[in-house]
Amino acid sequence: MQTEKCTSSPNHKWFGLALQAMVILARKQTCISSAELAVHLKSEATLLRRIMAKLVKEGLLDTREGRDGGYRLGRPPEEITLADVYSALRVGDPFCSGVIDTTGVHEFGQEMKAAFTEITDEVERRTVEVLQQGTIAQLAERICALKRLERESV
Repeated sequence: MQTEKCTSSPNHKWFGLALQAMVILARKQTCISSAELAVHLKSEATLLRRIMAKLVKEGLLDTREGRDGGYRLGRPPEEITLADVYSALRVGDPFCSGVIDTTGVHEFGQEMKAAFTEITDEVERRTVEVLQQGTIAQLAERICALKRLERESV
């Protein structure tokens, strides 16, 4: 697996990495350093620190400095929705906004841009609605359930 590299600005991969890191924190229930998280996620610690800083700023994570420092959840995992994480990262344009970039400045292009904007706004609203229904605790439990099924099938 290729290590995720640090990029200069937030992107949609940050959301996936943030969720994975938060599931690890929920399961371990202790402070975990960015270096340890990076090992688990096969990512760079610098990238994770950038992601985690946004989550700390929004109160989803707490930090502790020092030798035994690191990150821990700022609230119980049952109280952190996937939408909270998504909103905290503010990764820019909605997932499907690329279609808007395909329109031109001519009359038809502008008509299509208006239609595409309505569609992408609705997709974004529905995405947040779906993400509001799930929590970090539920995601962590889903992973545990999958592991149990794998063990039982062997």
